[in-house]
Amino acid sequence: MDYSKITEDLFIGTTPTVADYEHLRELGVRLVINMRWEFRPPPDLHNPPLRFLWLRTFDSPLIPIPMRALQRGARAALEIIHGGGRVYVHCAAGRHRGVAMGSAVLIAQGHDPHEAMQLIRERRLVADPHIFYIRRRILRFAREWERERGGTYSGIERQT
Repeated sequence: MDYSKITEDLFIGTTPTVADYEHLRELGVRLVINMRWEFRPPPDLHNPPLRFLWLRTFDSPLIPIPMRALQRGARAALEIIHGGGRVYVHCAAGRHRGVAMGSAVLIAQGHDPHEAMQLIRERRLVADPHIFYIRRRILRFAREWERERGGTYSGIERQT
């Protein structure tokens, strides 16, 4: 399993195997967010088991990541983090979809979207949050997340 620690609460990486679950527990992970369309997470048979959220998405400029998936993942992550747990987000390579979800989690925690993308890029060298179709989703998520909370984010269009 290839992963990067982004913050104390958030890890982004590749798809874990059942053999990786014990390591995730040792890291304090309580929620695994799977952004892969084709790969259902195998169940964790330990007690208590890791919690899994499978948000089936594609990595394609033609099929954008649904906002409802990013919102659902961010809400679930906040619940776990506020309860003292950590979150592991993954896609196939931890490069695009997982990075979009990780950015959404950071934004939901109060990070500026541009700073969230930069932090992930610095801590996960294979991450590419600035590829146009992922960046658009991250910025749209930030805009919608703020609007739902009664605010407005004026820095969405700033170039990075």
